[in-house]
Amino acid sequence: MSARYDATCIGNAIVDVITKNDEAFITTHGLVKGAMTLIDAERAEALYAAMGPGLEASGGSAGNTAAGLASLGGKAAFIGKVTGDQLGAVYRHDIRAVGVDFDSKPLDPAVPGTPPTARSLIIVTPDAQRTMNTYLGACVELTPDDVDEAVISGSQVTYLEGYLWDRPTAKEAFIKAAQVAHAAGRKVSLTLSDSFCVERHRDSFLGLIDSHVDLLFANEAEIKALYQVDDFDAAVAAVRGRCEVAAITRSEKGSVIVTDGETVLVEAAALAQLVDTTGAGDLYASGFLYGFTRGLGLAESGRIGSVAAAEVISHVGPRPLVPLRSLIG
Repeated sequence: MSARYDATCIGNAIVDVITKNDEAFITTHGLVKGAMTLIDAERAEALYAAMGPGLEASGGSAGNTAAGLASLGGKAAFIGKVTGDQLGAVYRHDIRAVGVDFDSKPLDPAVPGTPPTARSLIIVTPDAQRTMNTYLGACVELTPDDVDEAVISGSQVTYLEGYLWDRPTAKEAFIKAAQVAHAAGRKVSLTLSDSFCVERHRDSFLGLIDSHVDLLFANEAEIKALYQVDDFDAAVAAVRGRCEVAAITRSEKGSVIVTDGETVLVEAAALAQLVDTTGAGDLYASGFLYGFTRGLGLAESGRIGSVAAAEVISHVGPRPLVPLRSLIG
């Protein structure tokens, strides 16, 4: 059966606020460097005021992946929750403008107690590491009712963002999406998102992978955290056979793609300069999904993922600044 979309990505709809600051800023404000920390509205306001001017752009892990897939020339949809406020309108406009279908119903800001659209305050230090402090706002209101079964059934792959696993209703939405996808003969993918996210949800992630996931995306720290090992080779051995494909990124070492009977090593793409690692894993997933949904093979899918990741880490911001299609040959 032909598919309307290469992938539908389900995740947190977040507006990123990105600034460059020194190490002292991290220390002064008690931030956990290199991690994504969830914060409340009061903390978000205080940090926003202290950060100074920066780049504001629609982000969120799964949204970035959908945008990258569209930039490659693929067809992508996004499911996520925003409020009908100013940032919600910005998010909706931005993601549609890059060619991603986004039709999730927004929350009504006129209803008392409605949270505003989410935002992630991202500090980029001189070593290009990004430290994220995220107020989830409307994101956590995603429910199974937001899962459009026609969209999921019409997608070759449904891509699930691990960051969204923090709320029970989001878990229910994930399970519904996975069941709908498999009933339609489609694939289900999960990105682990962050090693701290893995620590919070290890057991349920393992259950999700064993029961519902065909394609797993992770970086080296995340896959080792998932299987509670210090050795990368031990983590590869642990994940082998647990899903159809595991694509594991290793920064400058490239990536390793693991199936039940095969291990494919992919070199990192050439990089002119490393500026900001925000979005690297998200865009690797874009490239891999682009190749995978076209039957290009694991090595070529990984190569395209590496090219997409290299572009996004060469500048500030989580989404490509040039059409990725022009870079992949």
